This record gives sequence, structure tokens and C-alpha cells, in this order.
Amino acid sequence: MRKDKPDELRPEYSKSDLGRGIRGKYYQDFSAGTNLVLLSPDVATMFKDEKSVNDALRSLIKLAQKAVEKTNRSI
Repeated sequence: MRKDKPDELRPEYSKSDLGRGIRGKYYQDFSAGTNLVLLSPDVATMFKDEKSVNDALRSLIKLAQKAVEKTNRSI
């Protein structure tokens, strides 16, 4: 098992480029069970806000469930 030296950055990075971290920045979201997802830029342009993304996904879920029900009936 390879062990890297602690606190050693690659030459192309410097600590000043990384900025200062914020401890617990996403703690409330994490503890609330929120699942953060990063959308690809081309997908993100299709939605104006969080509600529209959720509505589209719920519609897709309903369609998928109906398709599975139809497939199960024909067996």
C-alpha cells in the first residue's frame, strides 16, 4: 500500500489557490438527508429551478412504473 506524505501538494497546486475551507458548510443538508447532485451544464440549462427538476424526475418515475406494470401484466 502506497502512503503519500501528509500535507504535500502536487507542484501544480498551491495552498493559496485552494482558498480557505469552511467547516460544516453542508452539515445541515447532509443531516436532513438531502442528496446533492451536480447536473451537467447542458442538462442544467433545461431547468429553471429545483422544483422543475424534481417535477421532471417524478414524471419520469411514473412513466417507468407504468411501463413495468404493463410488462408484468403481459407475462
